[in-house]
Amino acid sequence: MTATVAIASAPTDALIVGADRLGNIPEVLHQFGIRIAAHVSGRDSSHQRRSVASLPAGVGIVILFTDFLGHNVMQSFRDAANRAGVSFVCCRRSVCALQQALGQRASREKCDACKACPEKTQRHRRR
Repeated sequence: MTATVAIASAPTDALIVGADRLGNIPEVLHQFGIRIAAHVSGRDSSHQRRSVASLPAGVGIVILFTDFLGHNVMQSFRDAANRAGVSFVCCRRSVCALQQALGQRASREKCDACKACPEKTQRHRRR
């Protein structure tokens, strides 16, 4: 059974980094309200030598497939996402791993949006 969770009302554009072929990944992203704006395999030697200057315009999330990326490439795209204030998700390139990572992200965003969360109140009191 697959869960359908909409993260936002309008589709969020994503930069996908890693993997030569995406297979069923676009269908999973669609279930979460995410549209692929760009896909970079990460194999290009230019990605491995230098840092990424900036992300494509309009990207709202960067998805890094860890089983297809070297550490330097991943670090470069994570840094670019942080500089742009864009969230990123790291997972293996499988439907299950992506669903789990996006589901956790959606849960965190939903929780962060809730003002009356008793768990937040308890965390605040502990500080």
